[in-house]
Formats: sequence, C-alpha cells, structure tokens
Amino acid sequence: MLYGIVAAITALFLAAVLTALLRGPALRLGLHDRRQRQRRVPLFGGAAVVLATCLVAVAGDWTGIAPLGDGIEVLLVAGGAVAALGLVADVWRLNARFLVVGTAVAAAFVVPYDDTGPVAGAAGVGWITFVALAFRSLDHADGVAGTVGVVTAFGVAACAAVEVMDGLAVLLSVFAAALTGFLMHNWPPARVALGACGSLFAGFLLAAAAVITRAGHDPVTGTAVLFALTAVAGADVALVVLSRRLAGRPLLRGGPDHLAHRLRRLGITAQGATVLIAAAAFSAVLAGVLVHAGRADARAVWWVAGGALVVVFGLLRVAVYGPPRARGRRAARAGRPSRARGARRGGVRVADGSHEVRPAARPGAGPAPVYAPRRQSEDAAHHPDPGERRAGRSASPQVKASLRVRNG
Repeated sequence: MLYGIVAAITALFLAAVLTALLRGPALRLGLHDRRQRQRRVPLFGGAAVVLATCLVAVAGDWTGIAPLGDGIEVLLVAGGAVAALGLVADVWRLNARFLVVGTAVAAAFVVPYDDTGPVAGAAGVGWITFVALAFRSLDHADGVAGTVGVVTAFGVAACAAVEVMDGLAVLLSVFAAALTGFLMHNWPPARVALGACGSLFAGFLLAAAAVITRAGHDPVTGTAVLFALTAVAGADVALVVLSRRLAGRPLLRGGPDHLAHRLRRLGITAQGATVLIAAAAFSAVLAGVLVHAGRADARAVWWVAGGALVVVFGLLRVAVYGPPRARGRRAARAGRPSRARGARRGGVRVADGSHEVRPAARPGAGPAPVYAPRRQSEDAAHHPDPGERRAGRSASPQVKASLRVRNG
C-alpha cells in the first residue's frame, strides 16, 4: 500500500513537470487545439500523462517496489500503441476510421477471452473502442476529460481492489495521479490540452481495466457496472449524435454541442460546468462500484440510466446551432439592395447614399423615365454670356441695367 502511494505521488509531480516542459515545443511547432477559436491551447498534455504513467509503472515493476503482475504489461503496451496513434492524429489530420480500427485492434489483445468467451469478448472489444473514442469526444472543454478520468480511474481501481488485482489497482492509481498533475495546467482557463493522445489513452486504459475486472462475472450485472462506470462519456456521445441527427448535420462535423458547451449556454461558468460534470461522473461511478462490490442491487444502475436520459433530453432543448452561413449571407444581401439591383428597379441614388425607388414601367412601354436633374456641360454653348442674345428670346439692355442697379 505504501509503495502504491509513493508511486502515485511520483507520477503526479512527474506529469506536472512534463506538461510544463512540453507546452513550449507544442507552441513552437504550432500544435494547438483546433477546436479553440478564441485562444490557442497547445497540445502534448496527453503525451505528458502517458509518459508519466508508463515510466512510473515500468520503474515500479522493474525495481519490484510496485509490481504490476501478469497481463498488465500487455495492457500497458496496447495503451501506449493507442496513445501513439492519437499523437499522430494530433500532429496530422488522421481519418476517424483509422482511429477506430487501430483502437479495436489494440483492444483485441487485452480482452481475456478465457474468462469472457468469444461472444462476450467481441462485445468487450467493441465497448473498449467506443469508450476510448467517447473520451476523445469528452475532451471538448477545459478540465472535463481530465476530471472525469480521475474519478473513473479511482472507481475502476476500487473494483480491481475488490477482486484483489493489486497490480491493476496500482496502475490505475498511478494513472489517476498523472491526470491530477496534468489538471494543474488544464483547469479552466487551460494552458495545455489533453489532445487525442491523452484522451484515447485514458478511455482505452479505463475501459480495458474495467473489462478485465468484470471478466468471469454475470454478464448482465457486468454490463450494468460497465455502463455506470462510463455513463458521462456515453451521455455526451448520445447527446451529440441526437442533436446532429435532428439538426441534419454530419456526425463527424464538429460543433459546440457537447455537455459543457450547453451548460455554458445556460449561463454556468467554465469551472462550474466542469464541477457539475465531475459530480455526475462521481455519482455514476459510485453506483457502479457499489454494484460490483455487492453493496447494492443491479437495479441501482437504472437510476443512473434515468438520470442520463433526463440530462440528454433536457440539454437537447438548449439551442447551440446558428443559421447556416450561406443562408445568413443570402438573407443579409436581401436586406441591403445593391446598386445594380436598385438601378434595375429604377432606383435613383441621392446624396445621403440611399435609393429612391420609382414605380416600375408598364410592360412594353420601355424603360421607366428617371426624373433627376441633368448634368450640364461646362462649355460656352451651355453657358452663354449674359450680354449675348439667345435664339427665340430678346433681351432688353434697359431691363438688364435696371436689374443690375436693383441687385447692387
């Protein structure tokens, strides 16, 4: 127990230091969160979490201070491979199908098929892949994925401790401590982001550890426990999918439609939204741990499912999508007529910049006349001398002389 505490403290400080050190290279390389529009948040925070977790776990196992046990090395290697895939997605725009296939292949190596069977094992592979991608989706705001990951890691570690899986419990404790060190820099307003590297690693490690812990138990109760342990991530995915389907938007097109985004629309601060989501995760994880330990009946998970449905359908009523850009530009052009449109409609441009619209001409009558003062020429033909006589009119010199005297 003391060895696990020492390993966790070491992982916490190591992750905090590595996160601060890797922030500068991410800024210089231009690797920042593309979803942030108001400010740039550099990535590589997830790389710091992965490095701290792997280094402390491997060092503890190699020195014998905190041995991991059989099978945990495979889990750590598979998690590292998923983290490397996420790092590639952070640096280059990687297609989502490569993330799905790569995560599923890594999950196929960690599922204990001897205890689960082939059918349940295949379902476990699919569930691990789903949770890993759900945690990547949960990394949509400052502090959300890290806080939910810490709460879930402690819950899964408690389930592993109930099953006397000390090595798995130590690994999860080290991971939770590394996430806590990362949260020192990721708490709103964040100075560094988790990225696909850290979020995929977090979701994969937590989901795989939960599957290993529940292997060999009743599949119905196991499904309930697995759902409760990751209810917040699943609710976020369900909320996003439903809202984009109802709005007719592509599923892979990003937008401010996640849990924290909608809570912010309700007037809650960034810190308050993170705390509320963490509290919801703690309630769901607590229910899952109690059911796994036999302290509560499996029907307690129905309360978690009901709460998740209330949250999803309640937040669906929060408007998050604006009008389409093309439609907005078309409406703006309709609101302010252009010069050509005004000219076609017979509009006359006046001194204040507005248009005076004349009634349209009758069909077949030709263009409508424009009653505006004509511009006079500056030559002598249009400006005759006052003493000259115009054609068709006679000017009396006596009248002009009297006018000059009267007008001064």
